[in-house]
Amino acid sequence: MIRVGILGGIGSGKSFVAKLFSYPVFNADREVKILYKNSKECFSKLKKKLPNFVKSFPIKKSELLKAIDHDKKNLIKISSVVHPFVRKKMKIFLKKNIKKKMVILDIPLLIENNLNKKDDILIFVRTKKSKVLSRLKERPNFNSKVLKNLKENQLFLTKKRKLANYIIDNNFPPNIMKSKIKLLKQKIIYERNST
Repeated sequence: MIRVGILGGIGSGKSFVAKLFSYPVFNADREVKILYKNSKECFSKLKKKLPNFVKSFPIKKSELLKAIDHDKKNLIKISSVVHPFVRKKMKIFLKKNIKKKMVILDIPLLIENNLNKKDDILIFVRTKKSKVLSRLKERPNFNSKVLKNLKENQLFLTKKRKLANYIIDNNFPPNIMKSKIKLLKQKIIYERNST
């Protein structure tokens, strides 16, 4: 099984690129949403760490954003609760898809949380700043201060770019992106088989 990690900044289109591979995708953001909606255990742990912000179940993202807005150290508290749950979900996902030729890991903090392995293929998604900003402004909970804190929590993009095996430009229409990913997928499989 080839593990492909998608790297890039917030709003660069990592999830869009991940989907284009047409292989099973582990989407950490989606898993977190499910967690907030369904996990009473996660709720009680967050309530314990942030009693002034986390009020009722299911967990509301707006309350967590308020907590980060109030003090950016709260992001570390949230991460310390949420990441073990995500790690567990990822293990289940990998076990379930062990027989697949390839799996895609769409995890914003893949490198920062040491979720990657030495032989993972890392792809960096590069996108124009103007495109990223217009995408982020479309999001329902857009808040520039919170965004700044989240960005600071991600490894510097230049460092991520250096770690990547491939860099893909996400500045083209979907049909062109589809063919670009198809070629890249073939290249990855070919190179992995010839080593």
